[in-house]
Amino acid sequence: MSSLDRSDDLFAEISRAGYYPEIVAAGIRDAVAGEQTHAFVVHHEPTFDREEIRRHMTVLVLTPSRVIVAHTDEHPGDDLLPRPYTSTTAEAVALSRVRSVLVTRMVAAHSQQLEEAVMTISWGAISRVELEPARCDDPSCEADHGYSGSVTGDDFTLRLSSAADGGAAVEQLLEFARQLSAATTHVAPAGR
Repeated sequence: MSSLDRSDDLFAEISRAGYYPEIVAAGIRDAVAGEQTHAFVVHHEPTFDREEIRRHMTVLVLTPSRVIVAHTDEHPGDDLLPRPYTSTTAEAVALSRVRSVLVTRMVAAHSQQLEEAVMTISWGAISRVELEPARCDDPSCEADHGYSGSVTGDDFTLRLSSAADGGAAVEQLLEFARQLSAATTHVAPAGR
């Protein structure tokens, strides 16, 4: 492994999070498929749902050729599996398919301190459509002008805050976004 490979750090962080570390690590190993890890984010988040706490984990990995997005959830028993179970899903997206990396930073006005960061990655698998009634400039017009709207790529979004996740986690997300942005500027577009 070269000095650029951060695989050991990634798996140590997954283990430190303590959320099904063997299951999460196995899913990541399969998705990474032996490539080096250049950057990563591990986000373990509990969700409070009335009388129970459910946890889930998102892991992002940047390799030389792909970005891996993995998500692990706990589930109560259901018709298919009567006992509670865990599911892990990993998607490997070629860097040439990444269309945009959008980063929003929220900074406290009084202290100029970074409070939150949101990163959205779009590769064209999922789009969000926002429609609204179309209008004309004539205030007395009662005609139906149909709809206008926009289609926005929305494949993956992760939001981290200093208050909930710690300042180091927010900085790690921003570093991942920087490295992903740099990696996507150096690849030829696929089929575009």
